Amino acid sequence: MISVSGLTVEFSARPIFSDVSFVINPTDKIALVGKNGAGKSTLLKIIAGLQNPTAGSIGRPEGTTIGYLPQQMQVADDTTVVDEVKKTFCKALSRHAEIDDISAQLSQREDYDSDAYQALIERLTYLNERIAIEGTDNIDAEIERTLLGLGFTRADFNRPTKEFSGGWRMRIELAKILLRNPDVLLLDEPTNHLDIESIQWLEQFLVQKAKAVVLVSHDRAFIDNVTKRTIEISCGRIYDYKVNYSHFVELRKERIDQQRRAYDNQQAQIAEIKDFVERFRYKPTKSNQVQSRLKQLEKIVPIEIDEVDTARLRLKFPPAPRSGDFPLILEDVGKAYGDHQVFDHATFTLRRGEKVAFVGKNGEGKSTLVKCIMNEIPFTGDLKVGHNVKIGYFAQNQAQLLDGEITVFDTIDRVAVGDIRTRIRDILGAFMFGGEASDKKVKVLSGGEKTRLAMIKLLLEPVNLLILDEPTNHLDMATKDILKDAIKAFDGTVIVVSHDRDFLDGLVEKVYEFGGGRVRENLGGIYDFLRAKRIASLGELERRPVEAPEEKQEKTAPQPATKAEQEKKPQAPKQLSYAEMKERDKMVKRAEKAVAEAEKKVEMLEEAQRQREERLAAGEADPKLLEEYSSAQKEIENAMSVWELAQTDLDNLKERLSR
Repeated sequence: MISVSGLTVEFSARPIFSDVSFVINPTDKIALVGKNGAGKSTLLKIIAGLQNPTAGSIGRPEGTTIGYLPQQMQVADDTTVVDEVKKTFCKALSRHAEIDDISAQLSQREDYDSDAYQALIERLTYLNERIAIEGTDNIDAEIERTLLGLGFTRADFNRPTKEFSGGWRMRIELAKILLRNPDVLLLDEPTNHLDIESIQWLEQFLVQKAKAVVLVSHDRAFIDNVTKRTIEISCGRIYDYKVNYSHFVELRKERIDQQRRAYDNQQAQIAEIKDFVERFRYKPTKSNQVQSRLKQLEKIVPIEIDEVDTARLRLKFPPAPRSGDFPLILEDVGKAYGDHQVFDHATFTLRRGEKVAFVGKNGEGKSTLVKCIMNEIPFTGDLKVGHNVKIGYFAQNQAQLLDGEITVFDTIDRVAVGDIRTRIRDILGAFMFGGEASDKKVKVLSGGEKTRLAMIKLLLEPVNLLILDEPTNHLDMATKDILKDAIKAFDGTVIVVSHDRDFLDGLVEKVYEFGGGRVRENLGGIYDFLRAKRIASLGELERRPVEAPEEKQEKTAPQPATKAEQEKKPQAPKQLSYAEMKERDKMVKRAEKAVAEAEKKVEMLEEAQRQREERLAAGEADPKLLEEYSSAQKEIENAMSVWELAQTDLDNLKERLSR
């Protein structure tokens, strides 16, 4: 469908990639991967026709439609959400209006045999056929389905777009692109502004409805679920794999191992040639051989190892000055925008050195509470910042606040003070902005590079309370790991707002859940929190019905009772109807079935493990067998936990029904 031929791109005489060629087929789902600054976003812009390459060409069949979602964009602020999305269907809406006009004319005319009447009939038929072909016969339903899937409520549809944050306005643009149903979707980090529920909806849409997709994302689960082909940009070249990302990682490791062996062999060959030349350079009888070896040396093409170099990225937060024992104390803190109460009665205390996470669905108040802590917005209740607390704040849009017209060096030079000014080059080098990279303008940096630059500004002054609002947006997976290690090593207090479960794992020791106008404290790490909720992921947490605050219950429709609420209700009378008895039997049978299925799975896993033990006892020493044995043991433990939970649920149900 789209062919990329001999593509070469250079910035300031520095090649980003050279002689790149590949084809995007009509149903391809492609993950475009590579380290920050490798040229992923640049390649998407060239395919979309928004940027010209230095050399090479892009072949697009006539009539091919392309939908492109950049990392950042300017969106309209002069209309409502639904009217802005309807701009996607300008032609279709004009056809619908013309159909209504022709239908009105036909209902008033009686000259059925005239040419004019027949012309109207033919035009009406054509318009209806076009609408059927384009699938725009139910525009309002499609718009509603898409907006709801991306996290909007029906109450949001008629709100002005200017009332929404940049992330939500990006969702509006994404909705317009998806509704256009283009032949090729180019999506650059689409999950950065989505909560997990919306990410899952987008996954299903891309898998089930989208045609060709080229996707840049650092969300491993998302690209694994959507894509079946991976194109890596590395060292100016591309590597095309017909597999998903997880399988690509394994194949890439094999490729790098092969490259490393070839590199070592080449270095040994070069050393041998140089040694020969040095030994016989001044012997006339060997001059011909020496010249031959020198020519051989000139013809050798150096082998590059396509490995992400993280050795130069050294991220370490300065030692934290000692603060008071309680850096943050909240009592009945609340925030409302007009009649909308975002949250209320938030009460908790942070101890010095604690690392905690704020989690929950977008719009439930995580970033709002951070702004309250930073005293950027008014709030109700009592919020105390402890003695000698110095806050370092990384806002969700921190990278976008950078001045794009100045250089990387000037960005840091303008905020550095004292002795730090003499070490700016060293600091930039530690963040992979060494050499010419420090003289690049900020506007040409990738999203990940801008995030790294914004992080440097955070490190210039020692702080003892770090507040990081979605710090991993735009960061590649290797840089995420480096940031995580730096936060773990930081000896101050940390608040992290994130949807990234893997990033939070092993990092935080307490989780604050935002939802239903409340902030709930949960002791333990992210997986302890998930187990306590009896859910497998944050996505399942976000799919639960939001509990309405007490003061709002009169204004909202009744919500389904939670398990805890059901248990607090007055017990049913002893005399039950036939329907109630039948429903109780169904509940017990479902619970018993869950126990039986869980028990059967445990037995199956234990039997398979017993067979592995027999093979190991017989002396079989296959590394793959040992790996299977280790992973199976963890699987058995998880299955046992599921069985125990199912049994507990069954026991509790029987006890409740017997009262």
